[in-house]
Amino acid sequence: MGFEHGTPTESISRRDLVRLSVGAVAASTLLPSLLSQKAFAQPAGQGKLQEVLNRKMLIVGTGSTNPPWHFEDEQGNLIGMDIDLARLVAKGLFEDPTKVQFVREAPDARIPNLVTNKIDVVFQFMTVTALRAQQVEFTIPYYREGVALLMLKASRYKDYNDLMSGGNRIRVSVLQNVGAEDFVHVALPRSQVLQLDSQATVIQALDSNRVDAAAVDQSTVRWLVVRFPDKYKDSGFGWYPQTYAAAVKPGDPVWLNYLNTVLHEAMTAVEFASYRDSFKKWFGITLKEPSVGFPVEYAYRF
Repeated sequence: MGFEHGTPTESISRRDLVRLSVGAVAASTLLPSLLSQKAFAQPAGQGKLQEVLNRKMLIVGTGSTNPPWHFEDEQGNLIGMDIDLARLVAKGLFEDPTKVQFVREAPDARIPNLVTNKIDVVFQFMTVTALRAQQVEFTIPYYREGVALLMLKASRYKDYNDLMSGGNRIRVSVLQNVGAEDFVHVALPRSQVLQLDSQATVIQALDSNRVDAAAVDQSTVRWLVVRFPDKYKDSGFGWYPQTYAAAVKPGDPVWLNYLNTVLHEAMTAVEFASYRDSFKKWFGITLKEPSVGFPVEYAYRF
């Protein structure tokens, strides 16, 4: 790590600082910043990437109870989109997607486990927020979450437009929370809102025809439609976007860049087939193949 003109941070002494400054006060102002840069300088072979390679195993923090992201199959094996992405990182590291040790953790353990080096990375549908970004470093996004309206396939209402036309006759279940009613009214301003104490009861209210739609995560809607195509449908409307990304302990740009590279190539290039197949499996959506020529990530259309 160094300055703009290539002078290594390690070669700058206190005397150099005084000479470069207009006085000792200026030097003392610069010193903490430079020492901070030195602290983040990473000698070859001492960073997380090399640590993981030497260990020959990737340690990933994740959950086990939230399909389609991370949950157990009938044999107790972890499966889901987060699990697939973690295995993709292991494949890049060791040419073996099985070289992963998963640490099952509660959501509130994600950051503590990272900063105490119990895990190498979090893949646990972690929403990017400004507050969390003060404690961890996020990779590039791998999914854009949102809220959607789950409906019964046999509903008298066809889709979101039908729900909107229903006005105050429409009943919507949602997880109980401060501002939940206003939250639903963003999508359906005149609807009746039924607040319930768990995600399960929110969906059960739909199953029993107590409501016309359930406001839940878009990924949950897609997963349920994949699993029960004859029972559920998606209204076709989503709102309240949130970004999911992996997270790492701050201060290791080599490790962060490596993970960014793996995710980027999975979504746009050489590993796209793996990402596409996972997306189709868990969300029921076939992604369009990335175009060749001009990089697709710079061709966003408004």
